Order: sequence, then C-alpha cells, then structure tokens
Amino acid sequence: MPQTVTHVRDLADVVGSFLGHSAWHEITQRQVDLFAEATWDDQWIHTDPERAATGPYGQTIAHGFLTMSLTPTLLAEIWRVEGVDMTVNQGLDNLRLRAPVPVGAQVRMGADLLSTRTRPKGFAEVVVRLTFELEHGGRRQRAATADLTILLREAATVPR
Repeated sequence: MPQTVTHVRDLADVVGSFLGHSAWHEITQRQVDLFAEATWDDQWIHTDPERAATGPYGQTIAHGFLTMSLTPTLLAEIWRVEGVDMTVNQGLDNLRLRAPVPVGAQVRMGADLLSTRTRPKGFAEVVVRLTFELEHGGRRQRAATADLTILLREAATVPR
C-alpha cells in the first residue's frame, strides 16, 4: 500500500523521510528483448543468452535504462499525493548504475523525499532519491541510484 500525502502543500512535512520500498519484481528475458526492440539497443549482453553465458556476466543482463524505466511504476507502489492530476519528469541527477541486473533477478526500489518547492501554475517541484536493489543467487546489492526531479500539478489549478 503506497504512503499517501493528502495534499501538495503537505509535502514539506515529509521532506527528509524514507517513503518506503516497492514490491520485488522479476526481470525477464522477454522484458529485456522488448526493451531492446523499442530502443534499438540489441547488444548481445542483453539479447543473446547463449553468447552472454560466455561473457563477463555469465548470462544476459537488463539494460541500465530498462531498470531506470521502471521508476514510474515502482514509485507508484511506494507513494502518492492526492489532488494531483499530472506528474512531469524533469530529469535525473547523480545517476549511477552500480551493478548489472541479471535476467531472473528480483528488483525493488526505495525512495527518500529530498526536497520540495512551489513552482508557478500550481506545480510543486519534488526531488526523490531512488535506490534500486537487486536480489539474485542469494545475494542482495544496490543496482542503481539517482535523484529524480518531478513536477506535480495540483488538480485544483486546472481550468474546467
């Protein structure tokens, strides 16, 4: 169940807080192949299990940007702000891909609210630290970290 903030103005009360973790999700070869097709990145370490078995990771791995592209879905499992009708990605700062994510690994994301500030036209600018963890072969480690900046727009500011 996601943590709920009841209004954009209440975000300031949560700054500095750990928002929680998403559920664990398995990374499948099908996901990796579909991502490769969508992004035209069909490097063998992602899409050729036979060749990848003899490569540096011993098997296929997820694209780093595939892991990052899970952000909206996993963040929605962690928290939500009521009264928001639109969320806009502004960018990622300090992105680090810290460990390869093997196909078959479980991944989850943790989130910390770093800051918030009011912006024009009913927007709040919010910075969330994302930490992706992976679990594979009985081992858990950090897969990626980044600071995500998003804009949240209050629904009340939308002309009807």
